[in-house]
Amino acid sequence: MKLLLTSGGVKNATMLNALVAMLPKPISECKALAITTASYVNANGADRAFRFFDGTATTPMVELGWASVGVLELTALPSIGPDRWLPWVEDADVILVNGGDPLFLSYWMRESGFAALLPKFDEKVYVGLSAGSMVMAPNIGEDFVGWRPPSGTDDTLSIVDFAIFPHLNHPELTENTMAGAEQWAASMSIPCYALCDESAISVIAGQIKVISEGEWRHFPGPESSNSRK
Repeated sequence: MKLLLTSGGVKNATMLNALVAMLPKPISECKALAITTASYVNANGADRAFRFFDGTATTPMVELGWASVGVLELTALPSIGPDRWLPWVEDADVILVNGGDPLFLSYWMRESGFAALLPKFDEKVYVGLSAGSMVMAPNIGEDFVGWRPPSGTDDTLSIVDFAIFPHLNHPELTENTMAGAEQWAASMSIPCYALCDESAISVIAGQIKVISEGEWRHFPGPESSNSRK
């Protein structure tokens, strides 16, 4: 699966061009499935879920001009069975995953059976937004734990081998500073990236590339760092 892991959606031309290059055909011909399960745990979760679809959230994902957009609600999948929902996933060219709580999202990706499918879709494109990107990591770090799963851990899906600190220097998230990112990264045992909302990471065939028109930082280990602006 090709991954475009964004902090705040596909917000600029550089990210859009990267997405277009991943797709098997033009956006106007691609079928999308949107997942907003992660949003419901957060405050005003129902409103956040609706805004993901109506284009008022300033986090462009659904409104990019897809041929069609369906909704895949992970919490419903165990009760309807894969015979019903698996064809919807197989038919989609791209999966759009909204933000919210990464551990709640990880839990339901596993419980629904959706997570087990991700490594099997070589040509499908996965586009994450905030928690939708963070969930691909092995774990998220205690700083980002809100809802806690029955396991009690901060483990996520381990699709990639790095973790993401989203919304770097966001004006409405005063704790998401570079100093905060440094402190978070120091608590992690894996490589990490801090991304502003104008930045994303693409992963294609194991190759990692930062795509940015803003600020980001790579934390390869506890004693070294590399930054770009």
